[in-house]
Amino acid sequence: MPFQHILCAAEIPINERHVEKLYDKAYDWLLAIGPRIVIAIIILFLGIWLIRLAKRRVNRVAAKKKVHSTVAPFLEGLVYTSLYVLLGFFIMQILGIQLTMFAALLAAFGAAAGLALSGTLQNFASGVLILLLKPFKPGDNIIAQGQEGTVGTIQIFYTIITTADNRTVIMPNSKLSNEVIINITQRGVRRLDVSFKFNYDQPIEKVKAVLAQAFVDYKETLNDPQARVGVSAMDQDGYTITCNVWVQAHGFEDVRLLINEKLIETLQKAGIKITH
Repeated sequence: MPFQHILCAAEIPINERHVEKLYDKAYDWLLAIGPRIVIAIIILFLGIWLIRLAKRRVNRVAAKKKVHSTVAPFLEGLVYTSLYVLLGFFIMQILGIQLTMFAALLAAFGAAAGLALSGTLQNFASGVLILLLKPFKPGDNIIAQGQEGTVGTIQIFYTIITTADNRTVIMPNSKLSNEVIINITQRGVRRLDVSFKFNYDQPIEKVKAVLAQAFVDYKETLNDPQARVGVSAMDQDGYTITCNVWVQAHGFEDVRLLINEKLIETLQKAGIKITH
């Protein structure tokens, strides 16, 4: 008997009126929030479908515009993530969830990240611009920041350049996007300037004719644009003839050395002496 009295004392009487009130409140809540939940679910599935369409559209545009392979995944991820975040905020707004706290946290995080990663973000933005605008591409010879070399790879944060003496130069992209860059090989051809000095006893017309014909015969030089040969300076002990000839941009230094050797041989065979 004592044990049964304890069980009876522990039992909580159920008030039917309280249960009815609880049901009424639940019913009212469902009437108030139910349509929002249904609309939110519909918008969620519709938004996911539209985001996937947008992703495929971005891929097609990137392939059509021949966007660099390093930038294409970044743009795809940026669009994909941004649309999902916007969709989430929109659904939260439909459900009546206050976004003030989320906005404050997002602003604080953005400010802190911006201060901590200002240099890195600048390199990142510059890398994206370089890959999109393409002022140079891998394989081009450029002069930047006092360095001349061949572009190896273009990354999001930096660009790797190999100099003629096989040094590897790693340049932050912010330096390349904010400074002057000389792209030596973008046009495909370069002008090679060669100068020789002769005594006045050497006939000018003969010297010019020999040099002009040499450039026509050399396979390393281009006939279009045509080579230009003329007197560029006069001194007491002789005159200087300068030759402007066009060659392929790639391998310019090798061609310059070879052309100098061939010109000396050609002048020697013609009996023309070069002034020291």
